[in-house]
Amino acid sequence: MDIQKAVRALNDELIALRRDFHAHPELGFEEFRSSEKIVNYLKELGMNPQIVSKTGVVATLSGRTDNGPVLLLRADMDALPVAEQTGLPFASENEGIMHACGHDAHMAMMLTAAKILANNKESFEGTIKFVFQPNEEIAGAQIMIDDGVLQNPKVDAAMGIHIWTPLPSGTIGVKSGAVMSSMDVFKVTVKGKGGHTGYPDSAVDPVICATAIVQQVQAIQTRFVSPMKPIALMFGRIAGGTKNNIIPDSVELEGTIRYLYATKPGSYDNPTDKFKKLVSDIATGYGCSVEFEFSHENDAVINDPLMTALAFESAKKIVGEQNIIEHASMACEDFAAFGENVPAVFAFIGTANEKAKSTYPHHNPKFTVDEETLPIGVQYLVEAALTYFSKSKK
Repeated sequence: MDIQKAVRALNDELIALRRDFHAHPELGFEEFRSSEKIVNYLKELGMNPQIVSKTGVVATLSGRTDNGPVLLLRADMDALPVAEQTGLPFASENEGIMHACGHDAHMAMMLTAAKILANNKESFEGTIKFVFQPNEEIAGAQIMIDDGVLQNPKVDAAMGIHIWTPLPSGTIGVKSGAVMSSMDVFKVTVKGKGGHTGYPDSAVDPVICATAIVQQVQAIQTRFVSPMKPIALMFGRIAGGTKNNIIPDSVELEGTIRYLYATKPGSYDNPTDKFKKLVSDIATGYGCSVEFEFSHENDAVINDPLMTALAFESAKKIVGEQNIIEHASMACEDFAAFGENVPAVFAFIGTANEKAKSTYPHHNPKFTVDEETLPIGVQYLVEAALTYFSKSKK
């Protein structure tokens, strides 16, 4: 099969799909229109798609025989609560909601790849499970797994992609090991004793304690955990006080802890454990107390070495070895949940192009993609799937 030719023949349809999804974005677990469109498209390909996890879609495609492994291909579906500012003729028609992370492109690329694979199912032995996942922004993958997406038939391996403005158009990012970070979200309430700013010694000032916490916890990144393990400890919100001459009773600190390696609570290198202890110690030194609220949103995406090798081989055929980048990011992705259950690989399809105005960061109201890179994503999905079945047979 000439994959490039097959993709080229569907280019207009690919772009039309992406623009339609882009114009009609939907938030997590509200992707009803997207889900219906996906189901109808897959039915036309002769598949029997099923609705899973409220708005998710799952469909299977057997090759010339189903006597082989089961490969899961995943595309995410949800948009973001962002008001679009791109000025595109196919900009969001849903006020305050936008595909600001490229999931519109992911759905379009996956559907196009599904059509090519369905038209060439004699090219492989085994089964492909196409998974269109809702609510990626808030851990929808684990919900689908809990609902049985890795069973019936049992999945042996998984692949995912992300259109990526940090990488230039015409490149593919593939790397073994950790490629996207874990993330813990925190809220720390520093409690002191309020008072008059003219008599600070009669109060217990949570403001100065909070500022010490912001500064000193940065030491976790090199003094408490190996500097070879990337950590980004960021504060996004500080709130406290009602008037400039009143020492408040408490100050709130909110932020995220991201770490690009695998660890669990209780492990010697868990940065959130270190954070909690250090914050408590600092507060004690200032005569304050602290209350914590934590939520763990995602684990790190860890690419399996063997799956990465076949992904590299596939990418090499499409963009050439010189255009493959060993890329990792401190952003998060709930695809990690699939990789914790089966061998998996996650690749980045570069789409940064000044001419296409596709250099804005993800989640930005001016975010868009270079549509000339969409065929690269389709070709990668098809090539990588066929390579997987070929390697599995050997």
